[in-house]
Formats: sequence, structure tokens, C-alpha cells
Amino acid sequence: MTSAFAGHIAGLGTSSGTRIVVGIWDTSPFGPFADVMLEQPSGHRILLAPRQDIADFVASTYTFDEVRIEPVSVARGEEWSVHTRSLQARFTPGRRLWVSPVLRLVPSTIRRRSAWARACNPVARRIMPGVQTFGTAGGGRTEWYAATQVRRLTCARATWEGEELGELAPVTPPVHFGFASSPARPTVTALTSYVREA
Repeated sequence: MTSAFAGHIAGLGTSSGTRIVVGIWDTSPFGPFADVMLEQPSGHRILLAPRQDIADFVASTYTFDEVRIEPVSVARGEEWSVHTRSLQARFTPGRRLWVSPVLRLVPSTIRRRSAWARACNPVARRIMPGVQTFGTAGGGRTEWYAATQVRRLTCARATWEGEELGELAPVTPPVHFGFASSPARPTVTALTSYVREA
């Protein structure tokens, strides 16, 4: 069985060393929801999920040192904002990257195939450091991504448990939740994530 999660992933670093990846899913097997994966400078990896069933699925697909169940709300406009009990973040999407028109040229019937994602993987790793489009996930699952648009982030601010995390910075070192990281350049990507059970 293959599950599809359609929406956006935003990845950003901060000058404090904390890296944040936000999943904003408009359609999924769990309905619309958002979740946050956060890696601290020490390497401690935290999942923020709005419900236990979502947390169970995500934590069995990726690797975390800590899981917190707390509401995750997202507002989208010229500025996007993410709010949970632990994290508050705001970021501004900027221009589309050059790869966006190329991505849109791929027919959807091809884009969603795992074989296409596997074929694109070496190219994606080369042109966007940190990115992989195909790999293995936890629980023996296979995961692949079909992106349609990538926009850079022009600015961001975030607090974690009330502490400022500093200025927008690259997502370096890469995050270590699963087989791939967010792009090193802070971005928000429109995509569908496919997860196939073993």
C-alpha cells in the first residue's frame, strides 16, 4: 500500500544551529495536518505532531530522540507562520528557483512513479545539496518525493521554548531524521511525498 502526502515542506536553519523542517500537508491519509521536525545543535532530534496517530506514523518512518504531541497551526500568506506550544516560527517565501519550471514540465503520471524518483535521485543530490528524491524509510518502507515548485526563503525568525534561535541560516549540517535532508539553502517546496509499506 502506498500513502500520498501532498503539500509543502519548509526547511530552514538558524544562526543558533537549530534546524527546522515543517511539513504542511493539505491532503494525507490523516486528513490535513502540519508537523515539525527539529534538530538542535547537539544533534537531539524532536518531532512535534498534533495527534498520537500521526506521531506514531511519522516516528515509525523517521528517527527521533523525542516526540511531543502538541497542536501545530500554520498560516500562509506573504509571510508564513508556524505555532506550537514549543515553537513559534515565521518565514517569507521569495522567488522561485530555476528548477521550478523544469519540474512542472514532467507529466504528473510520470512524476508520481517511484522509478522516476529513483532515476532523478543522483541529479537532485548534485544540483541541490542535501536533497534526495528516493530512499528507504523506517519500518522497511520506501519513500519518494515528487516536487513541483521550490522557492527560497528570504528571512525567518523562530523561538524555541521562548528562546530566540537567531537569524536565517543554511540547513547545515544536514538534518538526520531519515534518508534525506532538507536542501542546504532554506526553501519551501511544493511536493507530494509517497510512502510505500514493506
